[in-house]
Amino acid sequence: MTAVIAFILMFGLLVFVHEFGHLIFAKRAGMLVREFAIGMGPKVFSFHKNETDYTIRILPIGGYVRVAGEDPEIIELRPGHHIGLEFNDEGKVTQIIVNNKSKHPNARVIEVESVDLDHQLLIEGYELDNYDEKLSFAVDEKAMFIMDEQETQIAPYDRQFASKSVGKRAMQLFAGPMMNLILAALLFMLLGVIQGVPVENATLGEIEPGSPAEESGFKAGDQIIEIDGESINTWEEFTIIVSENPETELQMKVKRDDEILSMNVTPAKIEQDDQSSGQMGVRLAFEKSITKTLVYGFKQTYEITTLIVTNLAMLITGQYSIDMLGGPVMIYDVTDQAVKLGIETFIMWTAMLSVNLGIINLVPLPALDGGRLLFVGLEAVRGKPIDPQKEGIVHFIGFALLMLLMIIVTWNDIQRLFL
Repeated sequence: MTAVIAFILMFGLLVFVHEFGHLIFAKRAGMLVREFAIGMGPKVFSFHKNETDYTIRILPIGGYVRVAGEDPEIIELRPGHHIGLEFNDEGKVTQIIVNNKSKHPNARVIEVESVDLDHQLLIEGYELDNYDEKLSFAVDEKAMFIMDEQETQIAPYDRQFASKSVGKRAMQLFAGPMMNLILAALLFMLLGVIQGVPVENATLGEIEPGSPAEESGFKAGDQIIEIDGESINTWEEFTIIVSENPETELQMKVKRDDEILSMNVTPAKIEQDDQSSGQMGVRLAFEKSITKTLVYGFKQTYEITTLIVTNLAMLITGQYSIDMLGGPVMIYDVTDQAVKLGIETFIMWTAMLSVNLGIINLVPLPALDGGRLLFVGLEAVRGKPIDPQKEGIVHFIGFALLMLLMIIVTWNDIQRLFL
C-alpha cells in the first residue's frame, strides 16, 4: 500500500508540474484555458475558477491543458438555429442558450442568420414572430454558451492559441517540459540538503561492518589518493579499479587527517548478472554546502538529461532494442524498490523520472509537445501556419502510435515480471 500511495503522489506531482507550466504560460499569453486536467477518462473531482475547469480524472495515465482554439470549438451556431439570448445592463449578450430554452423564460429567442464570435462578436437574426426586421446583437467577450444547462465560455480569436505569436505559442508548449527539468533540479537540491553533496574526490563515507575495508582498517573520512602506484583523483577512478580486481590484493595510499598511510585490501568477489566484480564495502562521503547544493541540483539534472538523450539516440539508431523500454508497470516496480530503500532514493528516482518526462515530451513526435513545437517551428520558417486539419490528422496518427507503443512497453514489463 505504501508503494501505491508513493506512486500516485509521484505521478500526480510530475503531471501537475508539467501541466502547470502549460497553464501558467497560456494564461500569461492571454489564452483562454478551458480545462486543467490530471489523469484521463471520467471526472472524479472538479471545480471552476478564473475561466478554467480544474479536474482530476480516474485514469492515472497523463494529463492535459485544453486551450481554446487547439481543438474544434464545442458548439457551433449556424444560420437557421433557434437560440435564446440573455443580456447584461450594457445590452450585450452574456448567455447564448442553445437548447432547453423553456427553462430560461427571460431569454429573447431568435433565429440565427449570421454569427461571428471570433472577431466581430456579433449575432444577427430575426425574432420568430417578425422576419421583416433583422436584428444585430453585440456579444460580450466572456459570454457563455448554455447547452444541456452546462456553461461554456466563448473564445474570441484573440483568446485562442492560434492568435498568439510564434514565440508565445512555442513558450507555452515548451513550458511543460521546462517545469519538469526545474522540478528535477529542485529535487536534487532537496536531496543535497537532506544527505549532503557527494565530495569530488575519493573520500570514504560509511564503512560497512565486516567488509574488507573495515577488516583492513579503513575509516570514514579516509581519502584514497593512490592504488598500486596509480594516482586517484575521483570516486569513479577508485570504484573502477576496485570493481575490476575482485579477490586481488590492492596497495593503497590513504590521506587520513594530515598523514599519508599505506594500506592493503582485497576486494570481495560479488556475482551479479553473470558477472563478477570487486567490492570493498564503502560508500562515498557527503558534505554540507549551500553553494555546492545549488550547483549539484543543476549538474545532476544536466547529467541525467545527457544520459537520456544519449540512450534515445542509441534507440533510434538501433543500438538499443525496443524490448529494453519500460512503461508504467516497470515504473511502479522500481518505485516500490525505491520506497523500500528510503526517502533519499525515492526523491532521486522522482527527480530522474521528472527529467525523463521532460525530455521525452520534447522529442519531435506528433501528439507530444516536441511534435507541436516542430509545427510551430515550421510555421516560423514558412511564414504561414500549416493547415490545421492536416496538422490535426498528423497528431491523431501520432497519438495512436504512442498508444500502441504504450501497449508494447507494458507487455514488456509484464513479461519481465514473470520471467
